[in-house]
Amino acid sequence: MASVSASHLILFIASLVIAAGVAGTFTQGISRLSQGIDDQSLEVSEEVRTDIEVISDAGSPVYNNSSKTVTLLVKNTGTAAIPADDRFIDILVDGRYRTNVTVTVVDGAEWRPNNVVRLEIGGTDLSPGDHRAKVIVNGDEEVFAFRV
Repeated sequence: MASVSASHLILFIASLVIAAGVAGTFTQGISRLSQGIDDQSLEVSEEVRTDIEVISDAGSPVYNNSSKTVTLLVKNTGTAAIPADDRFIDILVDGRYRTNVTVTVVDGAEWRPNNVVRLEIGGTDLSPGDHRAKVIVNGDEEVFAFRV
């Protein structure tokens, strides 16, 4: 009779240890999942609030042949402020990624909603004809077609 109680006690303790291990694993997994959802929701919120519009006139000369520079005016039409820094703005000219970019806020100190920045894209040796510039900020893309 005592041997049955001892074996039941051992099985009971073993089941408690296993249950505690499973509960600890689930708790840690749920915590990581929760943190991942929080991080993802912040990024999605930032992307939704970001909107830009290239307001340069396609008929005006946006390309300076002597300095090999394309100049674009881009307006922040979203609801979030965007850092006016070339690290946060990706630019492709005719499908080629450009790194020689100068960003200047035209009408303020920061690139807040309704403010405009001037993007000067240097080192662009363009031949006469049609060209495209793509501006990407926080996942929002705008394409500007122009002729040289």
